[in-house]
Amino acid sequence: MAWFKKTKETRGEKKGKITEGLWVKCDGCKEIVYKKEIEKNLKICPKCNYHFRISARERLKLLVDEGSFVEIDENLVSVDPLHFKDSVAYKERLKDNQRKSGIREAVISGDALIRQYPATLVIMDFSFMGGSMGSVVGEKVARAAERALEKKQPLIAVSSSGGARMQEGIFSLMQMAKVSASIGRLKDNGILYISVLCDPTFGGVTASFASLGDIIIAEPKSLIGFAGPRVIEQTMKQPLPDDFQRADFLLEHGLIDMVVDRKNLRDTIAKIFELLL
Repeated sequence: MAWFKKTKETRGEKKGKITEGLWVKCDGCKEIVYKKEIEKNLKICPKCNYHFRISARERLKLLVDEGSFVEIDENLVSVDPLHFKDSVAYKERLKDNQRKSGIREAVISGDALIRQYPATLVIMDFSFMGGSMGSVVGEKVARAAERALEKKQPLIAVSSSGGARMQEGIFSLMQMAKVSASIGRLKDNGILYISVLCDPTFGGVTASFASLGDIIIAEPKSLIGFAGPRVIEQTMKQPLPDDFQRADFLLEHGLIDMVVDRKNLRDTIAKIFELLL
């Protein structure tokens, strides 16, 4: 389901973000926590281990060896093939999100070292139009997969998305097939692909490359699915479990392979490299 159809809570306009001021109300335990204490703890609540959302650049610093990241395709930017306008023209919406997020699209990609192991990475940023997948996002993911295949090194995709980008219509939906085909070529050639799911991961991203990892990792309590729980509950007309679509629920039902705290993610990926490469 496209990001724009989500409720305010799912879109992340307030939920999961660290707002201005000295104190923050945790969306997990609802306690008031000192903001600097959360920031020192890698933006994880020290009381309940709730993982606040972080930007792609912040995640990059936590994941790769310092100074090793070389960005690729940074100049790819979206155009407006449908001349789309809702409350705001798509071109203006893009400029506004670029200004607010500090990045040019909803994903960054490049090569880096993780505990001295070379890898290709794509990292999504939910703050850019809800991490929605348009033509440029799909192209950058596909190119990253092709680069990993060419260099014979693992691909790591870190997903945080509301789904397809409404403003690009069918061009957005076409990306699901394109990126899935690129990931398929990795599998055909025995190249390791690790998918990391963060809060939230939904829609066409979940239905394509986010669910195709040889190993699928999720951050604790991340909300992961295709349609949101509220939509499913209304469709089925019956209540859902309290932890439905949360990472631990998906782990218990075999849809992901492990749940890993943010502070342990780099070491966990390095250990997987050590065992499998």
